[in-house]
Amino acid sequence: MSIPFRVAVTGANGQLGRLVIDAMATRLAPGTLVALVRDPAHLSAPFPDGVEVRQGDYERPETLDIALKDVDRLLLISSNALGARLGQHRNVIAAATRAGVKRLAYTSVLQADTSSLGLAEEHRQTEALIRASGLAYTLLRNGWYTENYAASIPAALAHGTFLGSAGEGRISSASRQDYAEAAARALIEDTGPQVVHELAGDGSYTLTEFAAEIARQTGKPVAYAHLAEAEFRNTLIGVGLPSPVAELLSNSDAAAAKGALFDRSSQLSRLIGRPTTPFAATIAESLAAGG
Repeated sequence: MSIPFRVAVTGANGQLGRLVIDAMATRLAPGTLVALVRDPAHLSAPFPDGVEVRQGDYERPETLDIALKDVDRLLLISSNALGARLGQHRNVIAAATRAGVKRLAYTSVLQADTSSLGLAEEHRQTEALIRASGLAYTLLRNGWYTENYAASIPAALAHGTFLGSAGEGRISSASRQDYAEAAARALIEDTGPQVVHELAGDGSYTLTEFAAEIARQTGKPVAYAHLAEAEFRNTLIGVGLPSPVAELLSNSDAAAAKGALFDRSSQLSRLIGRPTTPFAATIAESLAAGG
């Protein structure tokens, strides 16, 4: 398939970025896909053949101006610098405007305009900047990654308990691969001036069900233990997580208890053309990888 434009992806050396690059590499001609990374000398692995690597540092606008030369479509993967993301995103949006980028896609959060998630505010503010830029845009409002919970499997197996603050709230998560494929398709195929995709898994589960699935697959006793938000946050800090990350996870769980991570629209599966990855499959993948 011949694509008559050049596409760039920021944060391409990260977990989501690499999956997006892989998903797009088979659909774009050599020389038309650009991976923007903070430091090209320190890649976690090589990119596929034909992918051009350019330096694009969110904190250094001068690198962004050079990196976005001749780029037609840009995927801005949200920064992981909690509390500092808005300024970084502003730098990328401004550089895209100066460079004449024709379409900007952004990885936001599910139902960003109404979400009670604490992390949603920086996404809302970034979306406002994108709208004000005058660029054609795609908002990829991603739900929760199942891998966010799968990361806790080793601790759950070690202690027989899966901790959280989500109560019996239902969570419509999907795999990181699902969201990557959605980003790749939207960046290539979207044509409207303003497109918003609310993206989440086809099914949903509670953390009680998530813990039970871990137990089923391993044959080991694992049960969900609900903690108050503050207690969960302090527990996470106690096992070594940075305070901002612990705050994000505990707040997100507490919001999930009230439905903030639930969605039944199936927009993600329609966009990628297949069912989303069941949470049980992600658990199995994590266990096979030693998780």
